[in-house]
Amino acid sequence: MGAERAQGTAAGGREPQREKKKVNRSFGLMAVLGVLLVLAGLVGLVYTGLATLTSMFLFGWLLLIGGVVGLVQAVQSRGSNYFWLAVIVAAINIAAGFVILRRPEASAEALTMFAALLFLTGGLFRLVGALVVRGTNFGLALVQGAFGVLLGFLILANWPGNSLYVIGTFFSLALLFDGLSLIAMGMGARRILGLVREDEAAAADAGARGTREAAEKRPAEDQEQTNN
Repeated sequence: MGAERAQGTAAGGREPQREKKKVNRSFGLMAVLGVLLVLAGLVGLVYTGLATLTSMFLFGWLLLIGGVVGLVQAVQSRGSNYFWLAVIVAAINIAAGFVILRRPEASAEALTMFAALLFLTGGLFRLVGALVVRGTNFGLALVQGAFGVLLGFLILANWPGNSLYVIGTFFSLALLFDGLSLIAMGMGARRILGLVREDEAAAADAGARGTREAAEKRPAEDQEQTNN
């Protein structure tokens, strides 16, 4: 019985250690992926034209594949009420993906114009909302609105000549910040696991010390009971 209990305890102790190693490995892979994204973002910031074309090709293939998958799903559920709507949406995605893949530079110009108008209208709405509401974050909303309007005007002022690097710059910055966040999450999680291990080791040492002290006190108590 004692040997079986010891084997069960050892197996139960190995299982949490195995799970901790898996979690630690997962966070390590997260940090490695973050490093790769940071490197890709830095390369994209250096070669913005290449990053713009790459993002256009990725966007085009995503639209094309999504349209094909949506069309297949629409055909499989052709008895539903939204069959023709799903077919139209899938056809639009396929056509848009095909156009972007055939004309990536013209597509970049169109997306740059769309981004400029989005920044401009979003900044105006933030400015108007900040001036009307005047809430606790009035200053921050005002700065965000002014920055959006300024960025929209700057993009429109140099359009379409800047279309070869605006989308690539945004895409590269997104990769860079996503990579930094993954690195921070992975390193922070591994640090937390290290602290948990130290607490468990301290608790195990305290338990062993208490067991040792109890074992040392028991013969003295037995001796006292014998004398009495």
